[in-house]
Amino acid sequence: MGDAFILPDELPTWVPGEVTVRSPDESWDGVAVRGYRYQDSDVEVPPLRDFMVVAYRRGVTDMRRRLDAGWHQERLGPGDVSLLTRAADSHWTWSSPIEVVHVYLTHDQLAATCRAMYEREVEDVALHDTIKADDPAIHRTAMAIAQEAAHGGVGSELLVDSLTTQLSVTILRKHANVIFREPDGSACLTFRQEHLIRDYVQSHLHDRLTLEDLADAVGLSKFHFARRFRASTGTTPHEFVLRQRVDRARRLLQRTSIPLPEVAQTCGFADQSHMNRVVRKRLGATPGEVRRLG
Repeated sequence: MGDAFILPDELPTWVPGEVTVRSPDESWDGVAVRGYRYQDSDVEVPPLRDFMVVAYRRGVTDMRRRLDAGWHQERLGPGDVSLLTRAADSHWTWSSPIEVVHVYLTHDQLAATCRAMYEREVEDVALHDTIKADDPAIHRTAMAIAQEAAHGGVGSELLVDSLTTQLSVTILRKHANVIFREPDGSACLTFRQEHLIRDYVQSHLHDRLTLEDLADAVGLSKFHFARRFRASTGTTPHEFVLRQRVDRARRLLQRTSIPLPEVAQTCGFADQSHMNRVVRKRLGATPGEVRRLG
């Protein structure tokens, strides 16, 4: 995205507060949670990489927020929600102590949910910048995600995935503008073809996947498949499969005690040495280090 966009963990540099809850760094995909207790403040926030939902938990305050040239003001308290699109400067002032939960959704997360909802490729997504969104469902879901970040147990990641999808669908239905990519059947895979390929790769990741295997899965020649796959995804089939292998290996290393040779086999690497080389190059750590660091 570039250095101009700040990440969730960088926000306290501009908005100091006491952290009350924090989601794991690696095991959640597409979503992050941070909880804060804030004193009265007057802060300017650089553009965020992610979309942000602010769910108000405790305290009542007059909140003023500026986006672009305009200031907006609302009185906010428990149960209220503010929405902020990504990549936008903002200026916030509030007059009383508050406790909030921030839920950050990546562009990829919202775009993937949007593709699944409408079966169309997405050019861009933007949230309606709303200082007080009348949507109790968003507040409940944000609180449930924060609860899992604080006290999650067995099955927590599955529940967070479900809650993230629920939150994304609610936002896309009522609080977002979506620009769809114009279809070009001669240049790209269809939505259905791309979905089939993703499912095929996930279910055959332990196999030696070839370009011909992938092309056959959607009834195209190798040449046409490779060209359309790159036009649709921005990467090559080989690179896409390799990313999926590394991602599955990371998850197995962090979440299970499966022996390394078995992890390599399950993820479709030629052997453990091959996995070691690829994982170290992609993640900057050996499989053993990934497991130890959790």
